[in-house]
Amino acid sequence: MTTRSLLTGLILLGFSSSVSAQETKHSNVHIGFVYPLSTNGVRAGEYSNNFSIHALIGVSGSEEGACLSGFSSIIKDSAKGFVASGFSNHILHGAKGVQLTGFMNTIGKNAIGLQAAGFTNITGNAKGFQAAGFANIAAGNVNGVQAAGFINESKDVNTQAAGFINVAHDVKGVQLAGFINIAGKVKGAQIAGFINIADSCDYPIGIINIVKNGEKSIGFSIDETLTTLVTFRSGGKKLYGILGAGYNFKSGEPLYAMEAGMGLHIPLSRYFRINIEGTGMNLTDFYEGVYFKSSARTLLSMRAGRSMEVYLGPTFNYMNYSNEVTGDLVNNYIWHDYRYGNYYGLYIGGIAGINILF
Repeated sequence: MTTRSLLTGLILLGFSSSVSAQETKHSNVHIGFVYPLSTNGVRAGEYSNNFSIHALIGVSGSEEGACLSGFSSIIKDSAKGFVASGFSNHILHGAKGVQLTGFMNTIGKNAIGLQAAGFTNITGNAKGFQAAGFANIAAGNVNGVQAAGFINESKDVNTQAAGFINVAHDVKGVQLAGFINIAGKVKGAQIAGFINIADSCDYPIGIINIVKNGEKSIGFSIDETLTTLVTFRSGGKKLYGILGAGYNFKSGEPLYAMEAGMGLHIPLSRYFRINIEGTGMNLTDFYEGVYFKSSARTLLSMRAGRSMEVYLGPTFNYMNYSNEVTGDLVNNYIWHDYRYGNYYGLYIGGIAGINILF
């Protein structure tokens, strides 16, 4: 018999051990080795305990103070206080306090306080803080914070932070993910390393932001170095992300461009607005090095019809490169230097372009 099947059997046995019980029994101290080898015996599931300690697996009806198990704690009703196990905690109804485990916490209904697990927390509703090495999964709402190494999932939530993905219906605070956030209505901010998806969010911070009531555009731009880009801008009514690719037509050698950044819309009137953007762009021939330019832009934008805008404006740029292929693109530096085989410079440039909105 495997450890997993043994644990499953003990969980089922523990949860069913007092189905026919007419009243809850009380015990100040519950000591055991593995269910049913304990001071409460085969009827352990009928007892409410102030303090429980088990070498391997413990079963109880409810816990009012502290419950410690070397491997797993199985509580068929509710737990108040502190529950800690080496592998897993399983609480059928509600929990209030702290639940710590090396692998998994499962709480059938409401969890209030802190749930911390090496791998995953699975709950109904939660209020407080959930921390897991891999995943926090809440079937209901989370009035608090979910923090996981890989994924958080819930209905309504205040704040989610995950190494890879967050999924929620409505977010009152912030979603922070290494790769992607998915939500319905977001009142605060979505912050992702790459993609944000939402029905509504005014403050998405990511390279690609698919917001249902937001704004998206495909555009074309050219700057002072004759770098021409095809760009995708996407975001909410205020913040948006920028992703572009293109080619430089000034250098005598083939130079390919990639650009990413963020922008902010500042409305002026029905037809005019200012877009403030910060971007980073690489030019490379894929052989002899890379030219890097970071830019701060202030762009005056004018709407032309329902689905088009044209823009232009000055840019303040910092650049560095390490090869002569890209060395002749700029000659009007405010400041420049050469150190350790790299060229550095600051200069003022300009950019103009057109966006097709959809």
